[in-house]
Amino acid sequence: MVATAGHVDHGKSTLVRALTGADPDRLAEEKRRGLTIELGYAWMDLPGAGEVAFVDVPGHERFVSTMLAGVGPVPVAVLVVAADDPWMPQTAEHLAVLDALGVRHGLLVVSRADLADPVPALARARDELARTGLAGVPHVVTRAGDEAGLGALRQEVGAALARVLSDVPSPDPGADVRLWVDRVFHVRGTGTVVTGTLPAGTVREGDELAGPGGPVRVRRVESLGRRRDAVSGVARVALALVDRSPGAVAALGRGDALLSPGAFLAVDQVDVAVSGPDLDALPERPLLHVGSAQLEVHARPLAPGLARLRLDRPLPLRVGDRAVLRSTGDRVVRGVRVLDPRPPSLRRRGAARARAVDLAGLDGSTAADLRVRGLARDADLRRAGLDPARAPAGSVRAGGWVLDPARATAALELASAALADPGAADGLAPAELAKAARLPDPALLEPVLRGPGGPPGARLEDGRWRTGTPGAPDVPADLAPALALLQDELAAGPFVAPSADRLRELGLDARALARLDRAGALLHLGGGVVVRAGADAQALAVLGELDQPFPVTAARTALGTSRRVALALLAHLDKGGRTVRLADDTRRLRT
Repeated sequence: MVATAGHVDHGKSTLVRALTGADPDRLAEEKRRGLTIELGYAWMDLPGAGEVAFVDVPGHERFVSTMLAGVGPVPVAVLVVAADDPWMPQTAEHLAVLDALGVRHGLLVVSRADLADPVPALARARDELARTGLAGVPHVVTRAGDEAGLGALRQEVGAALARVLSDVPSPDPGADVRLWVDRVFHVRGTGTVVTGTLPAGTVREGDELAGPGGPVRVRRVESLGRRRDAVSGVARVALALVDRSPGAVAALGRGDALLSPGAFLAVDQVDVAVSGPDLDALPERPLLHVGSAQLEVHARPLAPGLARLRLDRPLPLRVGDRAVLRSTGDRVVRGVRVLDPRPPSLRRRGAARARAVDLAGLDGSTAADLRVRGLARDADLRRAGLDPARAPAGSVRAGGWVLDPARATAALELASAALADPGAADGLAPAELAKAARLPDPALLEPVLRGPGGPPGARLEDGRWRTGTPGAPDVPADLAPALALLQDELAAGPFVAPSADRLRELGLDARALARLDRAGALLHLGGGVVVRAGADAQALAVLGELDQPFPVTAARTALGTSRRVALALLAHLDKGGRTVRLADDTRRLRT
């Protein structure tokens, strides 16, 4: 895709006609007035480059918004300057637009060299280009006064353009689709057709795309005058559409976008870097041009070259998108680069100044975004145009979230402190610990606590997070004296259990016993029956020597304990699935 640029009547449309053999001025009004007032399109098979489409934009100052709608998605520009005219304000404005949009590939054409010496015009154009991203682009001087001149124009411009196009990186055909609509019309027998420039991705017949009024289905795809099964960007496309929800097609107009479903954020606030003149005098209500869209925005400066834009309607914007800000009362053109399409609120005193510091560190990378934000959802990163897989080393990912390494370290410190608190001797429920660590999802606790520097023995056990070596009692300090007395009594045998009266004397109620059980200091079988930690494993070994199945009496005898303890142990083993209770009340070990 190639867009023309330059002042009215400097030969843009003539150049396109000479190259393609087609007239991009398709409206009767354009023919009558001899100038382009709408976007024109033509194409050709260019030797050395293949199929090439041209967007011929208006050069008159009253149609700058139309010019912006055509140039926005196009990666290559041909700037046309007439040898017999001085450097014109509209040429300067078009060049400023191309620079603002980040166009870095192009061709300078000095036209009408048969009417004046082209050297001054070429020198002036070279001087102006040197201050932009198009500095150093090749140039061609053309003379189109007769057929010989037209032939030379076709040959020289075509060869130069092929060399330029060979250096343009190929876009990703698997990228998400974002087609900015520049025309909507009705064709009898086909229905509603929209056109636009597809910068990347692939559109196929039968695809479903998301529009402002709801989903639509692509009934037919055309590109360069031919029906296609699929088209990949960069390409001019025409799509015949049908509704997937009532009125979705009728809602489409110039400036709307057709999108891969669920792939983009619809944003009405965006933080941007601003380039161009008078950055300390940003107008409050400039016009924003992005893709084929034009809308008024409210601009809030955050620092020279940084601003927050509040949009009059949501747009599907991503990190790195380029756009143009234009003042409504003058011809000042400023460039915009999206830094953050999901910015935080600025309600606190000093928030704007702090935000400017954060924005200065954003370079369009996932690592920088996470460094400023701390954490983000995978899906939000992707919709913002960032790759979660490019998170920096040391990041934590779980539950659809990504934590920046610094945020993960802070979460680990908070979680460790919470688990070390005396009030957390019984461990902490995941939701409670996640809140203490300032994490949005308990699923993040696992990689945070078990990563480098995590507390020893961090584990999720019986629905609570604990620390300490598994199997080694981590005794609550307030229960340690009572436990010491109890353990002396339990040392008499693995299946010895103190009476309920003795437990009361020691001050061990049901809650205290549950805490000691969770700490691994003893085994609480329920109903006030307490035995040594590990008694259940020892009981299994003893019961395994019995004839299977076995009655309760045989189990009690083999264990050398009371019926109360034997029944509690067997119920505990049943619950854990290690023994099976049969219909006749006998049991067997689960094999």
